[in-house]
Amino acid sequence: MMKACCLTTLFLVTVSPYVGNAFVLPNSASRSGVVTTLAAETDAATTTTTTTAFAASEEDQIDILSLPMFINEPEELGKRPATALAPDEMIVIAKRFLASSGGLGGDPEMLSPTFTFEGPVVGPLGKKEFVSAIGSVDFGAAFPDFTSEFYGFHVDPFEGDRVWYTARGKGKNTGPLVPFVPEVSGTGTTVVNPPQVCSITIDHSTGLISKYTIGYVVDRTVGNTGGLGGLYGILYALGRPLPFPEANPWKKSIQYDLFQKIGGLLQKLQ
Repeated sequence: MMKACCLTTLFLVTVSPYVGNAFVLPNSASRSGVVTTLAAETDAATTTTTTTAFAASEEDQIDILSLPMFINEPEELGKRPATALAPDEMIVIAKRFLASSGGLGGDPEMLSPTFTFEGPVVGPLGKKEFVSAIGSVDFGAAFPDFTSEFYGFHVDPFEGDRVWYTARGKGKNTGPLVPFVPEVSGTGTTVVNPPQVCSITIDHSTGLISKYTIGYVVDRTVGNTGGLGGLYGILYALGRPLPFPEANPWKKSIQYDLFQKIGGLLQKLQ
């Protein structure tokens, strides 16, 4: 009984991200296009022969695109109040905020009185705390050639006041980053950030920013920050990580390691 229970738990942990009505296909899609495509993907791994198996009929395309897992974004955005800012206008506000300080922080005048900042570890910080924290680090002196890379701007179809985007960036540390890097010439290390999902929430009634989130890494294998975002990742890349777990690369816990070993053992016993 205990073995069956453990196996059930392991199975749920493994497959739960894929369970749900969103993955139920219409009969016509499951009969043809989707199955054909999946089979073609498998075959493509072992052959270089050109194939048209990926092509789907117009009917199959309609079936696939009508699945509830694929959100009709224009339709959802159309449900916003008539007084809501246009998506293009919101994206311009977000970009203006980022451009006002080279992509690091932003113009305090664009922040609402109720503004909050939040990252994976840091925050929430109010407007005063955020402005003070940003002003305490002279990032421009530390990375005079840093290039911020922002792309994929879009308005959330469910949170119609929120602009999402992806951030990367790279630059060489040739100056001090006090108090972390006191050397006048810096470390000489080039930092390459991983892709990080960020967001800017805008008050429709004022056009001011009410929330700012950054640093949520979506691929920890990219770059040289140890999979960390924000300042923690930069300091790790420079060889000056802060002395607590949250500011260092992810490490498997003893509990998780034990859980995996038990799962592997149970699979062998089947």
